[in-house]
Amino acid sequence: MANLICSTTNEFYDMNEPLWRSISGGLLDINFNPAFDIKKIQSRKPNLWRYRDAIPIHDDAFILSVDEGFTPLLEIHFDGKSTWIKQEQLFSSGSYKDRGATVLMSKVNELEIKHVVQDSSGNAGCAIAMYAALGNIDCDIFVAEHTSQNKLKQMEMYGAHLHKINGTREDVAQAAFQSAQKNYYASHCWNPFFFQGTKTFAFEVCEQLGWKAPDAVIVPAGNGTLLIGCYIGFNELLTAGIISKIPKLVAVQSENCAPLFEAFHQRKNEENSTKNTETIAEGIAIAKPIRLNQMLEAVKKTNGKVITISEIEILDSLKLCGQIGYYIEPTSAATIAGLRKYLKESDNEKIVSLFSGHGLKSK
Repeated sequence: MANLICSTTNEFYDMNEPLWRSISGGLLDINFNPAFDIKKIQSRKPNLWRYRDAIPIHDDAFILSVDEGFTPLLEIHFDGKSTWIKQEQLFSSGSYKDRGATVLMSKVNELEIKHVVQDSSGNAGCAIAMYAALGNIDCDIFVAEHTSQNKLKQMEMYGAHLHKINGTREDVAQAAFQSAQKNYYASHCWNPFFFQGTKTFAFEVCEQLGWKAPDAVIVPAGNGTLLIGCYIGFNELLTAGIISKIPKLVAVQSENCAPLFEAFHQRKNEENSTKNTETIAEGIAIAKPIRLNQMLEAVKKTNGKVITISEIEILDSLKLCGQIGYYIEPTSAATIAGLRKYLKESDNEKIVSLFSGHGLKSK
């Protein structure tokens, strides 16, 4: 029996209630027993819905999909060392956020909700807007005025209504949160169904490696959508007996905005607030992630770590990726910069990372 569960009070709610947070205002998670029939999985189309029995959507008729997922996993060398890179920039909206959006918006469709609100630094907004268009669902997206113009144009092309907020990323989130008091919040950090999509990254990695887990997975960490999704996905595979270990989860943040790094090392500055200065890695510039404790748990319980990188390191990795034929956005290059740092201390590990967003989406 699948349920929504409040992470604060442990209260259960029916999966078919249109809730994005608990009655007490807490974060919701999903209590769900996934199934993995490998023969059945491999008989299906090569997209993330091949793991249908591990995704908590009740009725297939409501699924909103463009056959997304099962992105290529390529062996690429950085600084003379081999690593495996998922080509997540190849999703229809140009980033891995399509994973979460296809599941979340399919649930919205199943609940017969006709209007959603969302806030985004760019990629999540594009993804939610695309699937809202597929489902003929009205969509209001709150964005910062300085958001990449290419991403704003993309959202508008899908038919989303944009609300540009003059302020920080946290001001944008607060404006969306206020709107969500009267509307369903299709949030990539509040809404638990988003993580039921991003967890398929873990499923695909293991299947593409012959149903084996890598030693480490290096991911970007802003709101933690992929980090938490990986933690859920690898744990589900371990519980099902598909894999024998959970890889170390390594989170990458910008030096200019690193709340997870500070929490991991138990650092607090005098104002008891996280440093938040401008970074070209706009997709991970989240000073106060709502699921920080879950992000911290994912890193600690997998014996992972948090890596911070400088603006110079981001630009260097952005240039390097272009020189070897991969056009990615700066936030994606931040992950590669973190990967390169990790590789310097790694010895004979099988490491997986990703290109998280396409370069055509950047300013």
